[in-house]
Amino acid sequence: MVHVGLALMLEQLGPARALDLTRAAEAAGLRGLLTADVLQPWIPAPTGTGDADRAPFMWNILSAAGAHTTGPLGAVLTPNYRWHPVLIAQASATLAAMYPGRHWLGLSAGEALNDAATGAHWPRAPERIDAMFEAADLIRKLFTNSAAGRDTRFAGGHARLEGARLWTLPPTPPKILIATAGPLTARRAGRHADGFITMGGSLEKAATLMERFRQGTREAGKDPAATLKVVRLHVSFAPSIEQATTAALQHWPQAAMRFNTSDLRSPFDVAQIAKLVRPEDFTGNLLITSDAGEIANLIRGYRDLGFDEVYLHNVGSNDEEWFAAVHAGILPALR
Repeated sequence: MVHVGLALMLEQLGPARALDLTRAAEAAGLRGLLTADVLQPWIPAPTGTGDADRAPFMWNILSAAGAHTTGPLGAVLTPNYRWHPVLIAQASATLAAMYPGRHWLGLSAGEALNDAATGAHWPRAPERIDAMFEAADLIRKLFTNSAAGRDTRFAGGHARLEGARLWTLPPTPPKILIATAGPLTARRAGRHADGFITMGGSLEKAATLMERFRQGTREAGKDPAATLKVVRLHVSFAPSIEQATTAALQHWPQAAMRFNTSDLRSPFDVAQIAKLVRPEDFTGNLLITSDAGEIANLIRGYRDLGFDEVYLHNVGSNDEEWFAAVHAGILPALR
């Protein structure tokens, strides 16, 4: 049976609400969470709502949230630009030591909105993807060598390490997953990573990514069944389609932007572009529905493709209605 957890989108949340959602999700039956490192929201918080907090520090949230949920703790972030890989390895190993057997680490190629703020060179996607795989190699070496009592030295094209080890280690190292949206990266992840993460979209695209990932695992002599395949599924759920559409337009318009958003740098720019988004632009990118059964059917589709974990994010703020639907409609339909 596929594991279903909470996708905690810190772009929309302050720390207090993030922990409230974690507890509410656990009570509704969602076990564990996936979250990502963000420096800024996609769009500024609506004025006058009294809810202006956004983009809290991911590792603090995960450390606290682990005490309020019983499932996996997935962390996704971009190496190099804001995070040297040794710092990622230290944070990941510490979280895994706090919650043994629950944490996995995801690496992504990043977005300028979150990762270009330091003023470091922001390269094109192919270079960022190479840097991501290099960081995965370095982090794995740190996990392995530290457990063996050895320092790691590394001289790569994107990061250097002059000799260091981790001094807090979990019983087993976290799995390292690669975030992918394309077949070439999925195949490469199969060869070099312990699994992959992708965004929920069409099942046809997900099937292609899964096949290419499995191809890569076989090329590396690995068993695809021993890897971890994860999907983060965004939906807009409300009692009516009209309400769900309004929520999507207000809270998650970037899902409808039919261009590469990874080079956008300001939430205020995104907010201006969002004014051009139309409801029909969400088709194929975000499920807008008032039917919990439709969400359950989509999760079944990912399960049948071979995904092990699905993390759900409802873009709106109707938390009580959403978790009631999860508890009474979505999860029972999957049993």
